[in-house]
Amino acid sequence: MGVLALFAQGDLITKLVTALLLVMSVASWVVILWKTWLLRRASGDVGRSTAAFWQSATVDEARQRVAAFDREALVLPLIVAIKTEATETLASAGDRSQQLTRVLRDALHGVLRKLQFGQVLLATVGSTAPFVGLLGTVWGIYHALIGISGAGQITIDKVAGPVGEALIMTAAGLAVAIPAVLAYNVLGRFVGSIEADLEGFARDIRELMVSHPGDPSPRP
Repeated sequence: MGVLALFAQGDLITKLVTALLLVMSVASWVVILWKTWLLRRASGDVGRSTAAFWQSATVDEARQRVAAFDREALVLPLIVAIKTEATETLASAGDRSQQLTRVLRDALHGVLRKLQFGQVLLATVGSTAPFVGLLGTVWGIYHALIGISGAGQITIDKVAGPVGEALIMTAAGLAVAIPAVLAYNVLGRFVGSIEADLEGFARDIRELMVSHPGDPSPRP
């Protein structure tokens, strides 16, 4: 007997636990597949986009060239940010360096939120799914023992079957949690690598714009 059979024969609590594990599994696998695809694209796009920026003559030209490579819009927001000018507001207070730090920090935070999206879900599923499965097991064993005690004569074969079936819920919880934990760790390394590249690029373009106010262009 499997999880589906337990779902069909179980009470409301058993069905809720089974449905919750199913939802957690589907949600985590959707995030895993989507983030794997996203990070594979982003890893190559960030490298090509930053190379295109430094090979451009002006910031305007760089923005046009980067747009062709930056399919996930991870580098382009940083370039757009340095062209944003604040006038007659508190955002315009301070020197050029402070303004650039502010706009680049805000743009970088928006990009990093996109990269980190889904990581919380994977961490939550990985940490809670085993306990959800354990809840289903405890509840199943309780009801199995109640049913056995009401049947009169108790033998080991009558106990082993229902209890073993209830233990499937623990295995189901682990089956949901393990892929989520592994994906969280593996994908987190890719996210961290891309974040480091973007933070380094943001520092570089900040120094460039501080040293060359306006639209820098190569010396003749």
